Amino acid sequence: MPRLAVQRLLVAIVMSPLVGRTPASAQAPRVSTQPFGVSSLLQALHAVNDSVVWAAGNNGVVLRTVDGGAHWQRTPAPGGDSLQYRDVHAVSRDTAFILSIGNGSASRIYQTNDGGSTWALRFMNRDTTAFYDCLSFGSRQQAIVFGDATDTRTNMLRTDDGGHSWTSLAPAAVPRALPSEGAFAASGLCVVHGDSSTVYVATGAPGARLFRSRDAGHTWDVEDTPFVRGTAAGLTGLAFSSAHRGLAVGADINMLRTDTSASVVGFTADGGRTWEMRTRPPLAGAIAGVAWVPGAGESVAVVSGYGGSSYSLNGGRSWTAISTAVTAGIAAHGRRAWLGGRGAVYLVEWP
Repeated sequence: MPRLAVQRLLVAIVMSPLVGRTPASAQAPRVSTQPFGVSSLLQALHAVNDSVVWAAGNNGVVLRTVDGGAHWQRTPAPGGDSLQYRDVHAVSRDTAFILSIGNGSASRIYQTNDGGSTWALRFMNRDTTAFYDCLSFGSRQQAIVFGDATDTRTNMLRTDDGGHSWTSLAPAAVPRALPSEGAFAASGLCVVHGDSSTVYVATGAPGARLFRSRDAGHTWDVEDTPFVRGTAAGLTGLAFSSAHRGLAVGADINMLRTDTSASVVGFTADGGRTWEMRTRPPLAGAIAGVAWVPGAGESVAVVSGYGGSSYSLNGGRSWTAISTAVTAGIAAHGRRAWLGGRGAVYLVEWP
């Protein structure tokens, strides 16, 4: 499926009702709905702590809560409703970065230092054929942005000055791209850090490959993975609790609400060299993102998806449905996870 068609399909999804079923178990989480008053789908979330969470989504929506989601405030994001924000990284209560997607100048990075009251443009893409998808910070100073390939060139940006300036990595430093290789800007989790020096990139179609850097993004190697792959299928999101231990999810984006592909959840203990494929969550639909919930237990994880969301208490070996509502963005801190939907954030909280 052409890239723009995929993006339009992601934007056009409608939300279905909350299931609201959890098993009668001491380890079952509480699920609550946090409306935010706008119908746009939240594509990315980032939690600073249990109280401060930032969110970004379609149609120029950027939100912040400072009380765990009891109240969400929409900030006056740059570009009005013309930009599609697909990633957010929050440094603190008041400082955050947002990434908009699209060909050419639609791919931008903005920074706020005053809680979203004002924004400074830090990067605007000048390459009309490039399209940036996700970003991740390993420290206050260094970060990586990944973009879809231009011919056989892998597009990656790096900053060493806290996001004030961004430099394109040379072709010799990054893996040579497969034809039309790119990432799915589905949850802001196609680039993640395992620690300050270890960075991972999840590619979507056509190869479902994993890029890995051990030197904070200066140089990269690449691994093939056993995940679903195809013309619009591949990895959609990553969650690493250390430099080596991670969960990855994938999907066939052609079937946003109906995907039942089997090879869509995998666990690695060696930084992506090998994968143990684990059980598919029970709800049909493309999985968008994944997060560990560290305060609830070492193996507790949550996934977001276009057919609904689920949680696991055993690292993905089995899953319990949370909701049939469409969710994309996902973030966790302590014993809480937040799932970004259309018009609402869903708080999944372990007692």
